[in-house]
Amino acid sequence: MQLVVENLHVAYDGIKALHGISLSVDRGEIVCMIGANGAGKSTALRAISRLVPVQQGSRMRFEGKDLLRYAAEKVVSMLGISHVPEGRRLFGNLTVLENLRLATFARKDRGQIKQDLETVFSIFPRLKERESQMSVTLSGGEQQMLAVGRAYMTGHRMMLLDEPSMGLAPLTMRAMFDALKRINRAGATIVLVEQNARLALKFARRGYVIENGHIVLEGASDTLLADPAVKKAYLGG
Repeated sequence: MQLVVENLHVAYDGIKALHGISLSVDRGEIVCMIGANGAGKSTALRAISRLVPVQQGSRMRFEGKDLLRYAAEKVVSMLGISHVPEGRRLFGNLTVLENLRLATFARKDRGQIKQDLETVFSIFPRLKERESQMSVTLSGGEQQMLAVGRAYMTGHRMMLLDEPSMGLAPLTMRAMFDALKRINRAGATIVLVEQNARLALKFARRGYVIENGHIVLEGASDTLLADPAVKKAYLGG
């Protein structure tokens, strides 16, 4: 397995957000986490990215390396795990191209950067058209494209995506998930948190259902789509 998380506990200000969850992701997989708001999905991604402290007894390994030994910036620059947070968090006063280039500042494989930029522009041709435009002036869909493209430029052995469909019109949403499939085929493992459970399960190979900081179900996406409890809670019956 490329990523193995075991007994992950996270607390904020004394309030437990994750209660010993365990999950695994194989190289090249697309895996999703679904659940209600506040269930702990985003916290799990932030813990993997080392953006929040974890409690004693938690274990996380990426490609055989102990993730707990890496600071957040090293998770990106040394391990190639990138994170697209909810809300995008672009540099609005920089152009599209400047946002993409800034994402590569810690990379050592300088010769690969040009090829990765070409890959981003081939997957998101709209970004190529807008490369000299300030990112604050982009539409919501274009900003999401840039957020994903920027993550690809930081490192793309594994990409953690938090609510990539949020705020997107249906056509733009479908285009985004088609683009993510291309990114996956280009070699990136994808771990996805998504409020739209049906969309997430149709996109991913496997899924985890998180409730109140616990994983309550896991399995192949087809199995979860057919599960009566998942249907009732997350798929509208």
